[in-house]
Amino acid sequence: MSVKPLEFDRRYGELDVVVAAFAGQDAESRETDTMPPALQAYLRHTWHTRPWALSVAEQQLREYARNPPGRLRLRLGEFYAVPDLGLPESRTQSWLSEMADHIKHSIESGEVPPPATPQTHWEWHARFGELGQFLGGWFSQDMPDEFSDHDAAIRDYQAGADPHLTARLIGEINELLALGLEDGDYGVAVSELGMEVEPPAPFSAEGWLRAVASQLAAGRPEYG
Repeated sequence: MSVKPLEFDRRYGELDVVVAAFAGQDAESRETDTMPPALQAYLRHTWHTRPWALSVAEQQLREYARNPPGRLRLRLGEFYAVPDLGLPESRTQSWLSEMADHIKHSIESGEVPPPATPQTHWEWHARFGELGQFLGGWFSQDMPDEFSDHDAAIRDYQAGADPHLTARLIGEINELLALGLEDGDYGVAVSELGMEVEPPAPFSAEGWLRAVASQLAAGRPEYG
């Protein structure tokens, strides 16, 4: 039988978050003793949103490294299967210990990564969760088959979304705009967050985001 949800969270919940931050990223840094960029992204986001979780992550990583699942737990399925990190299987336990050491050093030294533009796919979605839901859910490659235009998709979101989620979405759009990216970089950002169609003409990605935020805040179309 598998681990029950509460027990999973107690033993592996934050370990799973750390490992998820490495999806599509190199687990090893190119330079010896240097923190991998994916772990930097995890620390940057977690320090500024859930700093208490860092000590939990350090403990869970270290405990798993010290006590990997034995034969009985493997046979029963009562364990956390570390996803493929692109590492030799024999390297996994030492890698977990090294990540725990990096987190411990960050906690004990008080070295808090400053806010910055997200650097990994995981960090984009961790920081802009509702915007990712909005773009990935309403502006995927299937959007032209489901809606007559971009405005229709926005109205559909407005009709079904809880006002609190709409307010969160507006806040995340404004936070993204406050990063002051180049317009090409805003195109990358919305792509990372799940948008698979181009903004409506004549809007750039940045201009369209501004129009969407205004439309959501006003509760009515701003263009079209």
